[in-house]
Amino acid sequence: VQLQASGGGLVQAGGSLRLSCAASGLTFNSYALGWFRQAPGKEREFVAAIKWSVVYYGDSAKGRFTISRDNDKNTVYLQMNSLKPEDTAVYYCAADRGTTAQNMALSSRVGRIDAWGQGTLVTVSS
Repeated sequence: VQLQASGGGLVQAGGSLRLSCAASGLTFNSYALGWFRQAPGKEREFVAAIKWSVVYYGDSAKGRFTISRDNDKNTVYLQMNSLKPEDTAVYYCAADRGTTAQNMALSSRVGRIDAWGQGTLVTVSS
């Protein structure tokens, strides 16, 4: 399984970015796909996950971020709106077959994620 994240960059507070994660080497429809982030000096944080049509968000993402997937393109997206400086982090996509969208954060904590992407840096300036 390979995941290739892209779309990060520098944006002003209040702006938007869309992250993409292209997946290969897996039966895409069978996997939960998620986004996590890690800010400097902080632990990795769950952002959002999707499996089939079920989505689940971490508290920091609710109301501002939207996760979606295109099964024809084997790609998962994270649309981020109303960005804040505290959203600055490296964003990682992840894939796991044996979990649900709701449990992907738990799978990460116990080290049971099947694959991670390389990360894409999002910097939000104030």
